[in-house]
Amino acid sequence: MFYLTKTPGILKALYPGCTWQLSPARRAVYLTFDDGPHPEATPFVMEQLKKYDAKGTFFCIGKNVVAHPQIYQQLLEEGHAVGNHTHNHLNGWKTGTRKYLENILEAGKYIQSPLFRPPYGRITPFQVKKLKDTIPGARIIMWDVLSADFDTSLTGEACVQNVVFRAQPGSIIVFHDSAKAWDRLSYALPRVLEYCKQQQWAMEAIPG
Repeated sequence: MFYLTKTPGILKALYPGCTWQLSPARRAVYLTFDDGPHPEATPFVMEQLKKYDAKGTFFCIGKNVVAHPQIYQQLLEEGHAVGNHTHNHLNGWKTGTRKYLENILEAGKYIQSPLFRPPYGRITPFQVKKLKDTIPGARIIMWDVLSADFDTSLTGEACVQNVVFRAQPGSIIVFHDSAKAWDRLSYALPRVLEYCKQQQWAMEAIPG
């Protein structure tokens, strides 16, 4: 499995219509969580964020919102941001543009947000353009730091180090509130939150 835990500048340049990081001026970092809601992982994440007076951004899969509407509602009630992660976790590189947009719109029936993150980070430049044409005001949120908690070959400590060594003010950091990531997420998230607190970084939701 090949992936980069720190997004290189050349990739950001190839997709200028996407948001990769936010201004460092606020001395804030932006913790994001993909693939929920999940009945175990998502409540755990909310509990940990609350301990640190932190807010997160949850990129939800539409079918999971349908399956767990109470957890999705709790995210909103606790002041977290939400975003669209397609209805069925589609890979844009392997999906025709029309089908891809239809799947995003289906998820949008349950997730009211201008924020969108492509599953696997895979979206074509043409899909970026068509998405913005179809949904005015849509913001495609990528990242600059990947915890890699989805990688079952890693330890939780390795995921902590992926974040600690690469995060800086303005960073958009990816975790996953999913069954697959649970073992690493449950270890890494509390330690990353403590590290951010020690750095005196605010932990904020991405503005809509």
